[in-house]
Amino acid sequence: MVEIVILGLLMQGKMSGYDIKKVAEQSVGLFIKMSYGSLYPALKRLAGEGDVIEEDTNDAKNRKLYAVTEQGGRRFLAWLGEPLQTNKREHLLKIFFYDHLDEPTRKRNLTNLEQTLQRSIAEMEAVQSVVEKELDQLEDKDDYYYRVSVMHYGLQFFRMEREWLTQIIAKEAFKNESNRRL
Repeated sequence: MVEIVILGLLMQGKMSGYDIKKVAEQSVGLFIKMSYGSLYPALKRLAGEGDVIEEDTNDAKNRKLYAVTEQGGRRFLAWLGEPLQTNKREHLLKIFFYDHLDEPTRKRNLTNLEQTLQRSIAEMEAVQSVVEKELDQLEDKDDYYYRVSVMHYGLQFFRMEREWLTQIIAKEAFKNESNRRL
């Protein structure tokens, strides 16, 4: 999946590895994580397969710029044209079986996930603020309609999931109080 994300980002124009990571973090970073340890091997594979070209900048930092080739563009568009699928959400499968898990571990894991979601929401709200300011300066906002709609979806989704976790954590607290009364 990292390769496809790289190709998609390079469809916007040439970028260095650093730029790809930075743009990914500020856009799709909440949906897919990309470390330098996964980015540079993926760039090497893409270059070896002829999907990107690598260009030396001959600057002091020995940076390289990457650009998508025609073949890479076709590969990306073929992937993009495939039917949409929802991701597997492994944490939901685990929570389904949480009745078998001891209460302290259950509560700790749920609370940690809730905190992670809260951080993701804060990050997305910050990105949304920046994007809205940038969109105000654009002539044709429709060119960014689908990108912005995914950002809004992500924010709504994370808020819904955090609210759901808050509710099930509260039910755990209620369950514990009921057990103490017995």
